[in-house]
Amino acid sequence: ICRDVNYGWLIRYMHANGASMFFICLFIHIGRGIYYGSYIFTETWNIGVILLFAVMATAFMGYVLPWGQMSFWGATVITNLLSAIPYIGPTIVEWIWGGFSVDKATLTRFFAFHFILPFIIAALVLVHLLFLHETGSNNPLGLNSNADKIPFHPYYTVKDFLGVILLIFMFMLLVLFFSDMLGDPDHYSPANPLNTPPHIKPEWYFLFAYAILRSIPNKLG
Repeated sequence: ICRDVNYGWLIRYMHANGASMFFICLFIHIGRGIYYGSYIFTETWNIGVILLFAVMATAFMGYVLPWGQMSFWGATVITNLLSAIPYIGPTIVEWIWGGFSVDKATLTRFFAFHFILPFIIAALVLVHLLFLHETGSNNPLGLNSNADKIPFHPYYTVKDFLGVILLIFMFMLLVLFFSDMLGDPDHYSPANPLNTPPHIKPEWYFLFAYAILRSIPNKLG
């Protein structure tokens, strides 16, 4: 896309850095939910947790698609974790790979799921919003009083509009001036199964899961 499409570089960097910007907003949203005690609304919260896992799965599959060194070895390490499941683990891993190692069949499957999952996520977002409208959103005081409510427009529409403008500005600043800041140089090296990078690490938004993984000396726990 960078070589054969006009402004393909812009599309690629917007897509790659858009994932980082999306996770920044997502983590802020989760932090706000924890701080406000939104977990007391169990249905809304549980749908949110499912959404988080679905988004992480989509991001991981997209992370593999560039087929660089870090993509290939990241996919190899993470998918191999499933082999720890007793009896059926190795079979599941080979089923995901579409063979006996991460290869073109794996890439094709990940591309298909990376395309399909956003539609499932969009449906889950609608369910999430449906539950949210049933319960109402929480606030720092934890009190629900109709006397303190104000109209959504113009108070929140103006505030949200300014927030969106600031977000777009920060996003374009990242894309146009610091496009590789959040990436890994090994992404630009073609995948080579015979050359393992000295440090296999995921994108920054997976580092919390990576830290948990590194804290366990054996994948069987």
